[in-house]
Amino acid sequence: MLFWHSQPEHYWPTPAEHYQNPPSGIYRETIQLPFLKQEDQPPIIPLCPAFQCILGAPSSPAIKMHEETLTYLNQGQSYEIRMLSNWKGVGELSEGRRLLRSVVRVVFHDRRLQYSERQQLESWQLNHPGDRILDLDVPLTVGVTDPLVNPNTLNTIEFLWDPSKRTSVFIQVHCISTEFTQRKNGGEKGAPFRIQVDTYKGDANGGFTEHLYSCSCQVKVFKPKGADRKQKTDREKVEKRSALEREKYQPACETTVLTECIPWPDIEAPRSPPSTPGCFRMPTPERVCASPVCASDSSTESSGESLSPSSSISETQQWLVRNRFSNYCRTFSNFTGADLLKLSRKDLTQICGVADGIRLAHSLSARSVRPRLTLYIATDTPEKKTTDDTSQTVYQELYLEEITAAELTTKVADLFSVPANHIQQISRTGPHGIHILLSDTMVRHMPDESCFMASLQKLQNSDSFHCILR
Repeated sequence: MLFWHSQPEHYWPTPAEHYQNPPSGIYRETIQLPFLKQEDQPPIIPLCPAFQCILGAPSSPAIKMHEETLTYLNQGQSYEIRMLSNWKGVGELSEGRRLLRSVVRVVFHDRRLQYSERQQLESWQLNHPGDRILDLDVPLTVGVTDPLVNPNTLNTIEFLWDPSKRTSVFIQVHCISTEFTQRKNGGEKGAPFRIQVDTYKGDANGGFTEHLYSCSCQVKVFKPKGADRKQKTDREKVEKRSALEREKYQPACETTVLTECIPWPDIEAPRSPPSTPGCFRMPTPERVCASPVCASDSSTESSGESLSPSSSISETQQWLVRNRFSNYCRTFSNFTGADLLKLSRKDLTQICGVADGIRLAHSLSARSVRPRLTLYIATDTPEKKTTDDTSQTVYQELYLEEITAAELTTKVADLFSVPANHIQQISRTGPHGIHILLSDTMVRHMPDESCFMASLQKLQNSDSFHCILR
C-alpha cells in the first residue's frame, strides 16, 4: 500500500544541507515492504530547483486541485519574500561579480487590465498622490545591497543580492484589488494581481541583463485585516463540505511558493556595473523614498532658490528635483513655472497630500524662517557724539536664532569689525545708570525689535573691549 504526502513541503534546504523530505507532493514516499525487494526499486532523487522564492503568506484553502494558488494580502502590511538559491553557477563567478539583480513587481493578472495597465496606474496615482503601489520595508529586509525605488514606476522595486547568503526582502502593497474593478457598488470581486520576481546575472559588459529565473504567484489585496477575514471564510466554507468534496481542494499552506514563469519584458535602463564590490551607481532616477531625508545632495545647494514665473517646463522639473519634490515630477510634467505658481495652497495639498503640499506651498512662496529675536543696534562713535541729531542715526538689524549672550556678542563684534574674542564682556544700562552684565536669561527676555545704542570701551592694559548697550 502506497501513501501520498498530504501537504507539500515548501521550504527546501540551503546548498550546505541535505534533503530529508521531498519538496512536492508529486513524489511518493518509499515504503519498506517485506514482499518487495528494495534493490529492484530505483532510488527517488528529489528535484532541487536552482532558485526558489517563497512568499510569507498562507494560500487560500478554497482553491481546487490543478488550479493556481491564490494568496490574500493586507494593504500596507509587510510580507517576506525569501530568496533561496541552489544555483551551481555561483561558484564560477568571481567575488566581485557574485551579486545578482532581482526585480519585484506587482502587475495585473487579468489580460484586460494588462492592456490598460499604464492608464490604470496613472489613474491610481492621481487618486493617491505621493503614494506607491509597491514599497520596500528596508528595516526588515536582510541581505539586500543597494535597493532601488524608482519614483516613475510605482509598482516595481529592485535590489542586488548574494545567492550564497541568506536574503529576505519585505514588501508592502498599498493598493487594494477593488480599486481596479469596473463596478463599484459594493460586494464586487476585486481584481487579482501577480507578484513576479525576475532575476538576472551580470553580463560581459558589467550590466545585469542575462536572465536567470522568473517566478510569480496570484494574490488579492484587501484593506487591513480583510485578508485574515477572507482566509477564515474560505476555511469555514471548505470545512462545511463533505469529505469527498474536500479532496477536490488544495490543502492550505502557511507559505506560498512562487511558480516559474516567463520573464517580464524589461524596457527600463539596466543597472550600471559596480565600481567596487558592494557599491552600485544608477544612471537613471535617483534612489528615493518618500521621506525628504533621501533627497539628493544637490537640494542643499539651492534650497532657498525661488521658482520664477518665466521658468520653462524643463526648468520647473529641475526646480522640483532640487527642492526634494522628485516624486511629483510626473504629476507636474506639463507645468511651467507660471502654472505651478498659480496653484493655491489648497490645490497643492489635494494633489500632493497635506505634508508635502504645505512644504511645496512654502517653497513656491520662498518663505524664509523668521528669526526668533530681532534687535536694532546703532554704533556709538566719537563722530556721532559731536551732534545730538538722532534723526541721522542709522540702525542695523541683528537676527538671533539661539538667543544667547555669546551669539549677541558675535553679532555686535561684526558691527564694530573687531574679533569676537576681543569683547570681554557686554552689559546693558539699567536704572540710575548702572551697568548690568548681560546673561543668556536677559537676552531671552529682551522684547522683539528693541533698539540700542552700542559703544565700546577699551579696558586698561588690555586689547579687549567692554561693550555697553544703552
